[in-house]
Amino acid sequence: MGQPTLLSTLLILLLGVLLARLSEGWMARLAVPAIVIELVLGFVLGNTVVPFEAMAPLSGLTELGVLTLFFQVGLEVRGDLLSSRRGAILRTVALSFCTPLLAFWPLQSGFGLSTPTTLLCLAVLSATGTGVTLRLLSQRGALQTPSGRLLVGVSVLDDLPAIGLLAIATASAGLRLGTQGIGWTGPLLGVLLAGLSWLAVTHWARRHSRRPTSALAILMLLIGSAWVGEACGLTSLLGALWGGVLMARLGPVEGEVQRVLTVLSEVFLPLYFISVGMRICAGTLLQPAAWSLAAALIVMALLSKLACGLGIDRHDRRAGVDRWLVVFGLIPRGLPGLVFATTALNQGLIDAVQFSSLVLMVTVTTVVGLVLLERRLQSSGVQGEREPDEPMPKVWATRDPPR
Repeated sequence: MGQPTLLSTLLILLLGVLLARLSEGWMARLAVPAIVIELVLGFVLGNTVVPFEAMAPLSGLTELGVLTLFFQVGLEVRGDLLSSRRGAILRTVALSFCTPLLAFWPLQSGFGLSTPTTLLCLAVLSATGTGVTLRLLSQRGALQTPSGRLLVGVSVLDDLPAIGLLAIATASAGLRLGTQGIGWTGPLLGVLLAGLSWLAVTHWARRHSRRPTSALAILMLLIGSAWVGEACGLTSLLGALWGGVLMARLGPVEGEVQRVLTVLSEVFLPLYFISVGMRICAGTLLQPAAWSLAAALIVMALLSKLACGLGIDRHDRRAGVDRWLVVFGLIPRGLPGLVFATTALNQGLIDAVQFSSLVLMVTVTTVVGLVLLERRLQSSGVQGEREPDEPMPKVWATRDPPR
């Protein structure tokens, strides 16, 4: 039997998205987020009726959803991001990134991993998929509490060092940093272009009151920034994030701009999660190596985020920050973990067994983190009250939080 046609593949995937949406409501009562449902559906489809190879022509479309969410994260990188509890945010981000680095030697020696593969695993451990966390807090009316506001600040900054670690893992493997073969000069060129683009956008914003709002202009900035980031070896994710920073510099993001971004993420992101599930070969789950590595990664993932509680001092607790709400909110690896693992598999940094282990770790931490967070919210009786002079982020005020 030959592979299904492109239209047949797209139809099957969209039916999978529809099924995930229909089951999302009652599965949420079991603390199972939509991302897990879509991964499972993708696994079933990829190992039965639609092989992953049939997804190749659609890979660009699925990645568009991921780039859109990183673009939305860039929109929140504003000057007032650290205006509230700056010390707590920076300490938490530092602990979230540094504590997984302690697992370098145990991973490398215990499982015989190469240095690039070990660094990639550390990047996934450092990532934080707080989108599902912020969504749960929003549904429980706790997003605007001191703990919720702190998590918003951490979620914007937390993945930046993890993206850098991903780039280091790629470079240490001897792979080209840029798709155009720019080599080690690529990152320097990328930083230079970032500086020039910032100056250009600042000059435009001062001289023109009109802001680009058309879907074409937004797509050009999104895809153009992602392409430059990839070509320079700074990853398309960092490029898309910088594109969001430039967009925010032009003015408030609302109205037509927000509608375009919402459509891109809500349509294409579920397709990406399904495609990740399709890449998990059922045969790899029969190998003990996959489960042993996954178990070790899960333990390290939980311990590294528990250490983040040290970033919340007594002054923060007196101001109303719940240390355990913050810790449990950081446990899910969510979208960033899956993106890093998929990127590494595409570049040959990890094999199919290691990829399955990373996806298992992301899935378990996402579910466990949400269960613990839900129970903490119930036991503490948290009720959301907006802090004085602390407006809700524009992107997350109008839709489910990204990531």
